[in-house]
Amino acid sequence: MSFLSFQEFIRYAYERAPAIRERFDRAGLRPEDVSSPADLPRLPLLRKTELGERQQAEPPFGGFLAAPVSHLRRIFVSPGPIYDPQGREEDYWRWEEALSTAGFGPGDIVQVTFSYHLTPAGFMFDEALQKLGCVVVPAGVGNTELQVKVMRDLGVTGYVGVPSFLYSLLKKAEEMNLVGELKLRRAWVTAEYLAPELRELLRSKYDVEVFQGYGTADVGCVAYECPVKQGMHLAQGVIVEIVDPDTGQPVGEGEVGEVVLTLMDATYPLLRLATGDLSAFITEPCPCGRPGRRLAGVLGRTAAGVKVRGLFLYPHQVKALAQEFPEIKALRAVVTQHDFKDELTLEAELAEGVEPKEELAERLAARAKEVMRLRSRVVFVPPGTVGEELICDRRSR
Repeated sequence: MSFLSFQEFIRYAYERAPAIRERFDRAGLRPEDVSSPADLPRLPLLRKTELGERQQAEPPFGGFLAAPVSHLRRIFVSPGPIYDPQGREEDYWRWEEALSTAGFGPGDIVQVTFSYHLTPAGFMFDEALQKLGCVVVPAGVGNTELQVKVMRDLGVTGYVGVPSFLYSLLKKAEEMNLVGELKLRRAWVTAEYLAPELRELLRSKYDVEVFQGYGTADVGCVAYECPVKQGMHLAQGVIVEIVDPDTGQPVGEGEVGEVVLTLMDATYPLLRLATGDLSAFITEPCPCGRPGRRLAGVLGRTAAGVKVRGLFLYPHQVKALAQEFPEIKALRAVVTQHDFKDELTLEAELAEGVEPKEELAERLAARAKEVMRLRSRVVFVPPGTVGEELICDRRSR
């Protein structure tokens, strides 16, 4: 369903989604009081923590779903946990325009290396690529050597995934003496920081042109690069604000603030979803000729969660993990980066009288993978090392 006007969307969301109606009522507003995007700051921000809490209190979608559950195609589970619905529209998350702008189309065979398990990323790009006429290889995560063989055997021309895994695949291809047999020429990456030096290395050494975009599991496509690669063009179907994280009010033109999204969707309308990501608008015209403002990319985080290998890691997950192990007095997650790849270390302080045994480290790492969906290395540290900070991000940007 498409909306003829912003006002029609607001009235639809107010009437169909109880949680949105409640947010209007709490703010003392009626639908007619928010008649244009400029009026959105009158509404409070919706933070990811609140969305998760509402879903737990009113499962499964916290009152934000504007259609019967029977009308959905799929339901995904993002870290939190947060349940993400998929409506029945073709290319529901609207990634087609981003991938088309990057040059994907008929004749391409594209290897999608995002997970197809629980989280929506794999399906997001799979459907958009199919709509563009591409052949999709749903490779998922891991299995580096097999993925290189698949890439060679099938004549894969395109890659979709995180940039660090693309680099790992190409290094593995070098080890296997297969780089010269690959037909890979184009990559589209997201969910992870793309270092400029890595982009240049992939272009100059492996002849792979890399494009990047920005989105979320709840909203889908938010912004994407054109061939000029000077910022990211805003996607259709979503309204983007840059606001002061404390007040929720817009910052000045060009100033850095928190990215806030309004999804104009008939299935799952979200108003003023605060992402926790920092960015700024670029107002100068893009040399490509496309009109409108662009995002300067993700410039940092204001929320407690950090993204590791494309997945969010939150302090409450670290705290809950530590509470499962009476042998652990304190636990901290430390995120670093080596050779463009994120590495996660769990620093554990032991309870009094507990010996630092390998068996305990293995159990802790195994449980962390179940809870956080991330592989980690466990190290035991002296008392007083951990402190109050549950996540320490030591990656350089």
